[in-house]
Amino acid sequence: MKFLRNVITSFLGLFIAVIFFFGVLISVAVLAGKEEAIVVKSNTVLEIELQTKIKDYAPISHQFFNQVMGYNEEFTGLNTIVQAIDAAKNDEKVKGISIRTKSLNAGLTQIKSIREAIESFKISGKFVWSYGDILSQKEYYLSSIADSIYMSPLGNLDFKGLAFETLFFKDFQDQHGLKMEVIRHGKYKSAVEPYLENKMSPSNRLQVKELIGSMWGAMTNEIAVSRNIPMDKLNQIADALKARSPEGAVACHLLDGVVYEDEYHQKLEKIVGAKFSKINLLEYGKTKASRLQIEKDKIAVVYAQGDIVYGRGDENHIGQEMIVDALKKVQTQEDVKAIVLRVNSPGGSALASDLIWRALELAKEAKPLVVSMGDFAASGGYYIACNADKIFAEPTSITGSIGVYGILPNISDFTENMGIHLDRVATNKNPSYSLFSPMSKEFYAVTQEGVDLVYKRFVSRVAKGRKMTIEKVHELAQGRVWTGEQAKRNGLVDALGGLEDAIKAAAELAGIERFGIANYPSYQKDIRESLKKIPLLKKQANLLDNFLGDEFFTMFETVKNLRQVTGIQMRLPFVYQIN
Repeated sequence: MKFLRNVITSFLGLFIAVIFFFGVLISVAVLAGKEEAIVVKSNTVLEIELQTKIKDYAPISHQFFNQVMGYNEEFTGLNTIVQAIDAAKNDEKVKGISIRTKSLNAGLTQIKSIREAIESFKISGKFVWSYGDILSQKEYYLSSIADSIYMSPLGNLDFKGLAFETLFFKDFQDQHGLKMEVIRHGKYKSAVEPYLENKMSPSNRLQVKELIGSMWGAMTNEIAVSRNIPMDKLNQIADALKARSPEGAVACHLLDGVVYEDEYHQKLEKIVGAKFSKINLLEYGKTKASRLQIEKDKIAVVYAQGDIVYGRGDENHIGQEMIVDALKKVQTQEDVKAIVLRVNSPGGSALASDLIWRALELAKEAKPLVVSMGDFAASGGYYIACNADKIFAEPTSITGSIGVYGILPNISDFTENMGIHLDRVATNKNPSYSLFSPMSKEFYAVTQEGVDLVYKRFVSRVAKGRKMTIEKVHELAQGRVWTGEQAKRNGLVDALGGLEDAIKAAAELAGIERFGIANYPSYQKDIRESLKKIPLLKKQANLLDNFLGDEFFTMFETVKNLRQVTGIQMRLPFVYQIN
């Protein structure tokens, strides 16, 4: 009977696999047919309408695979966006760009990279216009690079400056007996402050004030240049909310006109022609091959994006296994002459960070290593960056946070109040920890010793990589967060610039002028993992993403990820989101 059951199970498994395989082939054929139908006509306007989540790197093949499988993982690679704009610059059929962003889901440094690509596009003499019904501060920051910005009559422009707020749970913990036990090193390591206080500490308030002040200054400086408005005038507009109505925004010169979308279309017709065509940026990008791939010499760009976790990792998390495998591969390939590590991470596992650091140290012995910082290269993200030959950061990059902490949940007061009591028997006397009993002084001392050890190693890694004294690094450390601009002044990074600047620096160090780009990792999915995620078995997170929307889903993901935190952490001291 068991034999018969196994035969039937095997047959059904084979049948399902065959059906699945042919389904994929049919889907590939259909999608391929769609791609062949994409034609760039004469008098074309490239429309930038970015609504999906933007990641630094999303291989087109990976996005294609997700589309075939029916995954609800909609994201766009910054690399794809920049390549498409660069290609359009030299495409005679493309006459200009129309920016139509709404619900822009990207970080400031990512937006800056897109702005720079559009600015380079404008050098060709082609026009760039923007239209919107609602523009958040991030969306206006991107749109401000346009020659002309228009808005609908009842639209809204959000221009009010930056603010930071966080919730504190100390009183809640005291009242309900549900709390987090904290062990940290670094007075600025404020990730744990919400569990210890009811308001920001003076040191945390200082670093946050300077952080958002630096970021706002970088944003308004670029807006001031693009719109020819003095920075002090921009701050006056933000202080008094003078741009809250479209007419007020026009009077402040933040907008160039108030029109309906059909009227905006008519304006485009006047400069392009009555029979102009529009093509979406992402569709246009599919018609263009990756740049410089035919060159013999290559610069390998290894993308480290997301929280750092111990294990394999994927497109959303940096796992030491995937990054180490990629580094081993590129350092042995003869055509790869240099390595650029693109870091966009708030940190995470101390152990995984150290293993990646070691792999980078070995890779640097074989080939030049340059780091490019995205929105974040903080704590563990800075740990893996600090040993590079050269480090680039954007002015708005969040970096530093050289500090360490550990948190342990404890519900002993809650269970005690509920009449639930713990008793324990053990073979040895060493300090131990339980969720259901208060943390002992002995266990705290042992754990603090571990945290201090990791902190000392962190500081020593930075001192060696940045050629500083331990004392100097300690002054800049203790969990203190810096913007890229501040980090440049403090010597934590070498230069301000984006990924392209880092790639050029890597080529100079390698002594090459012509080169192609090879992107890593590949993020290939195992077939068994893929079968678990077919449309009929969609993950609960996908449903929540649709229901909650991007902003609230990000908060949900942050809380959910805390469940996966194990071991000592090197992580950004707060959850950061800007609108």
